[in-house]
Amino acid sequence: MRQSVPGVVLHSTADYVVGRPTDNAHVESFNGTLRAECLDVHWFATLAEAKQVIEFWRREYNESRPHRSLGERTPSEFACQIALNGDLSGSQAVGNSS
Repeated sequence: MRQSVPGVVLHSTADYVVGRPTDNAHVESFNGTLRAECLDVHWFATLAEAKQVIEFWRREYNESRPHRSLGERTPSEFACQIALNGDLSGSQAVGNSS
């Protein structure tokens, strides 16, 4: 019997199409980074510890760390720029503009 967990929504495989890793390179790149920089370097004794460490890593990744694909800006800086400008103009990474 499956127990429900507050805040967790379970989806059946009929809800989405499972693709190949090459179908979404951005997600696969993120998954590799998460695994290499967080999951592979920590041994979690409890679920609470895992949540705490992963949340700390997520915040650092999204708020403090510049990303080459965002023109060496953090995702937070990029989101603020989009919110202020209302569009993606000038948001291309250095060397990626056409």
